[in-house]
Amino acid sequence: MSTYDDQSAVTVLGLGPMGRALAGAFLDAGLRTTVWNRTPGRDAEPVARGALPAGSAEEAVAASGLVVICVVNYDASDAVLRQPAVADALAGRTLVNLTADTPARARDTAGWAAGHGIRYLDGAIMTPTTSIGTPEAVFLHSGPAEVYRAHKPALDALGGTHTHLGEDVGRAAAYDVALLDVFWTAMAGYAHALAVARAEGVTGRELAPFAQGIAAILPPLFEEFAGDADDGTYSGELNPITSAVSSMAHIVEASEAHGIEASVMRAVEGQARRVIALGHGTDGFIRVTDLLSRRRR
Repeated sequence: MSTYDDQSAVTVLGLGPMGRALAGAFLDAGLRTTVWNRTPGRDAEPVARGALPAGSAEEAVAASGLVVICVVNYDASDAVLRQPAVADALAGRTLVNLTADTPARARDTAGWAAGHGIRYLDGAIMTPTTSIGTPEAVFLHSGPAEVYRAHKPALDALGGTHTHLGEDVGRAAAYDVALLDVFWTAMAGYAHALAVARAEGVTGRELAPFAQGIAAILPPLFEEFAGDADDGTYSGELNPITSAVSSMAHIVEASEAHGIEASVMRAVEGQARRVIALGHGTDGFIRVTDLLSRRRR
């Protein structure tokens, strides 16, 4: 049986919280799991559960036809993978990189892998560590469909849903960056809202139920605005951007009256006012998408 066909063994490189969760899910599924981490001692938990420890990255890679790496970023993964001995050991094997970084870095690594005879898939984990191995886990993959299909049985051991986004190896990272943009922008807004509320004597717990109500409004808006952005419709019939910019100004004024920095909302207000200046005052807020992407409709 070739390393391409063998679905019984996997190597996990990187044993931070996510890496340990991945190794644990593979072990729970009955796969022979070899583990390695740059910092000694991180393998204690998976080894106690039955994982095989490797003394070096090249030894770990040589143990399995499928190698999964999950570290902090591509600087860290490059430091491991691009060592000559490791690259040689990877030749003829499949590397699944679940490290988060940019689409450009994913494509660069795919080019490097191809030059070394390594089958390569890029991936993104869109749910927390605690979801790994459960139905709640969400994984995105991109790269050669044949390679994805060949290793999907092993990847399915990680639980949840797995979506192959296409042959362009950068697509998983593109989705990851865009979706995390939604998350962290929302978290920044919530942190700012809590600060403004606190300054007005409103506790976070008092605000939270109403904040959840705001969050519940968003899913259908995401769907509607996605169509606006794709089709260039940008209807502002219910809430034109001229109305939206007024509420943004109120947030800035209330924040700065308490000495709370409002640079993020000032930036958003500035974008909205630029849209209005371009003659789109009757459009909805999502017209800002065109402004940011330098497109004009």
